[in-house]
Amino acid sequence: MKQIRGDVDLSNLYLKELPSILTNVSVGGNFDCRDNNLKSLANAPNSVGGDFYCDDNNLKSLAGAPRSVGLGFYCGSNKLTSLAGAPSSVTGYFYCSDNKLTSLVGAPSSVGGGFSCYRNNLTSLAGAPSSVGENFYCYSNNLTSLVGAPNSVGGYFDCSFNKLTSLAGAPSSVTGNFNCSFNNLTSLVGAPSSVTGNFNCSNNAIKFTIKQVRAVCDVKGEIRV
Repeated sequence: MKQIRGDVDLSNLYLKELPSILTNVSVGGNFDCRDNNLKSLANAPNSVGGDFYCDDNNLKSLAGAPRSVGLGFYCGSNKLTSLAGAPSSVTGYFYCSDNKLTSLVGAPSSVGGGFSCYRNNLTSLAGAPSSVGENFYCYSNNLTSLVGAPNSVGGYFDCSFNKLTSLAGAPSSVTGNFNCSFNNLTSLVGAPSSVTGNFNCSNNAIKFTIKQVRAVCDVKGEIRV
């Protein structure tokens, strides 16, 4: 397999497809093909040792994406309706926000950094990573349930601006802030048992009390109702 030790920057070149010379190539550094007119990741490198950027294109699928990515995978601001073809695990950050996703099936099973899927058309978190090392952002979707969310999140968990009526399925523990504001919640049952940061449940179907929050969750930070 051919190897490129450093970075490959193909951003802002008005490309409609990736050069075929990259097929079966291993890139040791970062690979950047954002801000083009790509409709496909055909001819993408087989593996990337650093970050892989394909944001701001016209991608509808991740078919052809590298099988191995050493750090982060960024595919935001496309027209993706599916994550099929995404790497199975990502050491760094996975960003698929601002697409047309209706499902997270195909997402990495584990993400060492943060996971962002906000501003899509998701109605479920089924298929989300089971483990997220940092922040998990799923706000501004059409979620009616948190079933499928990671069991624990090492940073913030933000599920605001959805259609949640229940917190069932929420992570059991959140190291950062927990934000479930601007939903249709009538109960806090299912909330994380512990939140190291702040807890925000304002602007829901009913106005909760601080006492109600503390009855279901050990909050170390501030509580906003």
